[in-house]
Amino acid sequence: MTAALALPTRRDEAWRYADLDALKDSAPAALECVEDIAVPAGEMRSEARIIADPASGTQIMRLRISIGEGATYALHIVNAGAHYARAEVEVILAEGAHFEFGGVTLGGGETTREFVTNVRHLHPHATSSQVVRSVHWGRATGNFLGRIEVARGAQKTDAEQSFKAMLLERGASANAKPELEIFADDVKCAHGATVGELDRQAAFYMASRGLPPERAQQLLIRAFIADAFAAMEDEAEQQRLLDAALDALEAAS
Repeated sequence: MTAALALPTRRDEAWRYADLDALKDSAPAALECVEDIAVPAGEMRSEARIIADPASGTQIMRLRISIGEGATYALHIVNAGAHYARAEVEVILAEGAHFEFGGVTLGGGETTREFVTNVRHLHPHATSSQVVRSVHWGRATGNFLGRIEVARGAQKTDAEQSFKAMLLERGASANAKPELEIFADDVKCAHGATVGELDRQAAFYMASRGLPPERAQQLLIRAFIADAFAAMEDEAEQQRLLDAALDALEAAS
């Protein structure tokens, strides 16, 4: 009875599009597990992660990140994991700090993969950028719930979000919920969300030049998801994430 009460419900805004049935087999304690990351003032740190365990029923990654004054933290994730795979990222920015996020969700069948972010600008001159790309097929779902909070004293904040989804089959779906809460008056905040299909005209053009249809589709998807990793300075890590995403796509097909 206690476990049932501890699980999220649709009333929890952050779980609006989640696969709650998949959570029933998860221990409530797993939902309370949070990894804390602290980036000291002036430091630059970059990290790349891959969620990819198709044999698992549910995978949940929860990160709580504190970025010190003038520090930079870049996080890039490929989410192509379990039947239900979720990455939660909560960020607190000090003055002059910067947060960079690039994420890709991929999935087919009946899977659900999602990112849930909450970036809190509490001090002046902090910046953040979030780029999420989603590729799904079958009856899979890709979700992005991104919240940006700008406190009253956080002047000169510059924050942006970009979400784009590519649905390879009509049964697939994508959900985006960008949210801005701004209490300062000298800020730049922007968000955008689009959902579309593979560019058939471009695929036809490439096929007419001798590329097999499968290869043409792969190249178009690669270019699409590469946006999420464009800010990465480590080319080897960038390639590792791209390969992981394309491997997940190829394995499914």
